[in-house]
Amino acid sequence: MLIGLVGRGIQQSRTPRMHMAEGAAQGHRILYQILDADAFPRGEAPLEKIVDAAELCGFAGLNVTFPYKIDVMAFLDELSPNARAIGAVNTVVFRNGRRIGHNTDKWGFEEGFRRNLPDAKMGHVLQIGAGGAGVAVAHALLSLGADRLTITDTNTARAAALVTQLSQNAGAAQVDAIGLDQLPEIAPTGVVNATPMGMAKLPGSAYPVELLHPDLWVADIVYFPLETELLAAARAAGCRVLLGSGMAVYQAVRAYELFTGRKPDPMRMKATFDAFIS
Repeated sequence: MLIGLVGRGIQQSRTPRMHMAEGAAQGHRILYQILDADAFPRGEAPLEKIVDAAELCGFAGLNVTFPYKIDVMAFLDELSPNARAIGAVNTVVFRNGRRIGHNTDKWGFEEGFRRNLPDAKMGHVLQIGAGGAGVAVAHALLSLGADRLTITDTNTARAAALVTQLSQNAGAAQVDAIGLDQLPEIAPTGVVNATPMGMAKLPGSAYPVELLHPDLWVADIVYFPLETELLAAARAAGCRVLLGSGMAVYQAVRAYELFTGRKPDPMRMKATFDAFIS
């Protein structure tokens, strides 16, 4: 089975190894290719051409990461109910001549959060980033019980649009958007970085580290490097932290099942991910 990951700056991704090792453990050979638009030998190819080429070459599907999770929807035939509700796709399955988009990021973030921060206070959560991964994380935070969810993004229109989308199904939760310059004015119980800042190619911290204090929990969706600048600063400030590995592992667990039709072993896939650390 041939599977691919399309994105930018993804040479260090651990997703291929998780899928291939799980396939081997089940006696099912998987070849997982990285399709990094930043590393194409002839320069960048449009996303539509990448998807077309993958389908033409017999790929079973694609995982989709930064910055294509929203853009890819324009080139699909069908969206699963969760992808349609979230408005972003991170898994594309090619089946019976159709391209079907799914979102496994929401469940992946939820599962990682439940397993690693099960008693975190969800009173007021601040999320930085409203892009493709951010929309899934925001839906997950509401499902996890956030009483108030505040969104901020360098693109204020994008943050406002996400708030409008979330408000339709927020129930009793309050959802609002603020500008980055307003961060010192609020007192959240938890902070989530849902931007690519902190990646090896985009160093830095999306949240001002001087605002960190021991009563905060801090989560990051970036996982290469695993210890981002934000998480390192949060640990130093005495915060509880959630690594990006949780979302990375559990979104892959669900994606593996969609690609292969087989139930994976989540702990085995996590062990493969953790092996990169050593």
